[in-house]
Amino acid sequence: TSSHGGAGGAPLENANPLIYRRSGERPVTAREEDDELPDSIDDREIFDLIRSINDPEHPLTLEELNVVEQVRVKVNDAESTVAVEFTPTIPHCSMATLIGLSIKVKLIRSLPERFKMDVHITPGTHASEHAVNKQLADKERVAAALENSHLLEVVNQCLSARS
Repeated sequence: TSSHGGAGGAPLENANPLIYRRSGERPVTAREEDDELPDSIDDREIFDLIRSINDPEHPLTLEELNVVEQVRVKVNDAESTVAVEFTPTIPHCSMATLIGLSIKVKLIRSLPERFKMDVHITPGTHASEHAVNKQLADKERVAAALENSHLLEVVNQCLSARS
């Protein structure tokens, strides 16, 4: 593929995104290594799951584009809730739903079933924020989207480790 042009050779919506520095790997604590203690899931652990998701348009991760930040991840292990706010790189980003879906799928695949997940756009950062959030919150819509083989392929590409 050429260096510019997103899916299908369309011009990139955001050809020169700002790239942010990645945070370092998190040291494993003694508590986490103790198998006797139940593993509680914290904000950092969730951030570690989603930070390396690839952007659909750029050979960069969501962390590098500042689409996801640890401060926008909220976990309540006791109540089994995870909330992730993500910030599209531009207000008219057509990839917002796909990015949200990728985050959601990654969490669904990684977390125990007891967790309720809320993935939504950082308020005020996208033109169709409410429509996208509504789609992401709708379990049936998400399930239907993931039955679409083309869409699933794109999501899996976002979730595959960069070679």
